[in-house]
Amino acid sequence: MTIPPHMMRGLFFLKHNEVKMNEQERRIEETNDEKEMLNIVINDGSSHKLPHGRPISDLVDKVPIEGDLPFICARVQNDILSLDFVPEMDCKVEFLNYHSPHGKECYRRSLTFVLARAIMELYRNARLSIDHSIGNGFYYDLFTDVPVSEKILGYIKTKMHEIIEKNEGFGKKTMTRPEAIALLNREGYPEKARLLKNLNTDKVGIVSCWKYIDLDFGPMVPSTGYLKVFDLKQYAQGFVLLFPDTDNPSVPSEIRRQPKIFQAYRESKNWGKILEVNNVGRLNEIIKDKTVSDFIKTAEALHSKKIQEIADEISRRNLCRIVLIAGPSSSGKTTFSKRLCTHLKVNGLRPVTLSLDNYFLDRAHTPRDENGDYDFESIYALDLELFNEHLKALLDGHTVQIPEFDFHTGHRKTETDPLRINEDQIIIIEGIHGLNDELTSSIPSSCKFKIYISALTQLVIDDYNRIATTDTRLIRRTVRDSKYRGYSAEDTINRWGSVRRGEERNIFPFQECADMVFNSAVPYEWAILRPLAEPLFLDIQPESPAYSMARKILKTLSFFSPLDPKEVPPTSILREFIGGSSFQY
Repeated sequence: MTIPPHMMRGLFFLKHNEVKMNEQERRIEETNDEKEMLNIVINDGSSHKLPHGRPISDLVDKVPIEGDLPFICARVQNDILSLDFVPEMDCKVEFLNYHSPHGKECYRRSLTFVLARAIMELYRNARLSIDHSIGNGFYYDLFTDVPVSEKILGYIKTKMHEIIEKNEGFGKKTMTRPEAIALLNREGYPEKARLLKNLNTDKVGIVSCWKYIDLDFGPMVPSTGYLKVFDLKQYAQGFVLLFPDTDNPSVPSEIRRQPKIFQAYRESKNWGKILEVNNVGRLNEIIKDKTVSDFIKTAEALHSKKIQEIADEISRRNLCRIVLIAGPSSSGKTTFSKRLCTHLKVNGLRPVTLSLDNYFLDRAHTPRDENGDYDFESIYALDLELFNEHLKALLDGHTVQIPEFDFHTGHRKTETDPLRINEDQIIIIEGIHGLNDELTSSIPSSCKFKIYISALTQLVIDDYNRIATTDTRLIRRTVRDSKYRGYSAEDTINRWGSVRRGEERNIFPFQECADMVFNSAVPYEWAILRPLAEPLFLDIQPESPAYSMARKILKTLSFFSPLDPKEVPPTSILREFIGGSSFQY
């Protein structure tokens, strides 16, 4: 059948319009699909599409794995989150493994969760209590019918491996605060429920795995199968949970025995019993009951008692002429030194202080670090030869000319201060290298007394969650830097990594060389620091690299009921950071 020409033209236009309509529909569908896709930039800077409503874990396989280390959490716009996070908008995602400090923290948090669950399965009526860090591990007390033994640890380790082999996920949900308190009380977690009573929030995050539940303290690994590397070792009356080795994460760390640091922690733990406060929930209760003033006085009296014990030990050593004080940043070394001098005077001694700052080499002779910058924290930035020459002369009864270093010019001034000491005088030297024998190599050991000081935080959030000592020092330093040095919280956090690296190199390797250890932490300080520090950390914006640390500190601060700084005595070490000290600095 022949189709007339005019009908042919009509069919052509119909077909053309149909194709055009189909093309328009396809473009609309593609546009709608584009609207449902998020643009995610990952580690190497490449951009990838993620369907709206999908977790960032869908993109993990787009980043090459570093060795055998899987990615376990991520930095999303400077916030540290679990891999199950579902973004609402385009963002930058950096996947993190165990080599990242945040990855380590995520692994530790998840592994301690598995430990608590394993003990719950094995010993329903046992009580597990986290205490403090030891090397690359956490020390725990386990209260059961029988003492901790390698046999019991073997059972626990086997159960942990069973849980890990099941590769179970960590369930998360958000509840109202009353619902969370009711759940925690019902399931037998009264300390966690107590913690929530004073929390100023309507919503609470809960994490669960099997029947074990905990508060959401931060990112967790995707599932228990990621936690294969760990060990348990008996230590004192408890045990240590050892995490993967930092340099070789495929094997667990070796236990690091630190008897002097451990004894300082145990002493502080006993102080907690005297004060009847061992966790944040209990501290909040006494703040609410308005009995905190007596608590603070007792805590400060315990500090004074310990300082007097140290002064008495120095006085008993007849040959001791030099006291060296060292500790990491924001430990309270300056106030401790002044208080120690007072106690030494009570014992009939006349201490004099000698500042290491005046013995810096001229700038031209200062060593440089791996980046080519001046390394002022190196022991070789000091004129060790002159310093030892002066110490020997002072101990021999001679007068020496103490130099004065000008930090603006990087040179010593021409002026000097004469110094001579008598037989009843003792030299106090405070500095990061005080425990390193190379600093005082010409002085016999019998003439020296070494003190290590640090804020070894004894208060825990609850039986399963601790407060890191480094976090306590960081919050102290942030408040002090803002008040006295004009630095923002962001500035302090950005410098913190460099400070920590210097401590790892120059201080921590020598801490067990100390004759005595002083713990400068006070159990009430986070409550005092909260109203001072909170506004500083809240100023840090999401686009800042310091944002993730600020979020972590703010979360810990939120568990504490705030305390008025006027409660702090004028001689307290805490006054070094918040102001109002009766000492001159």
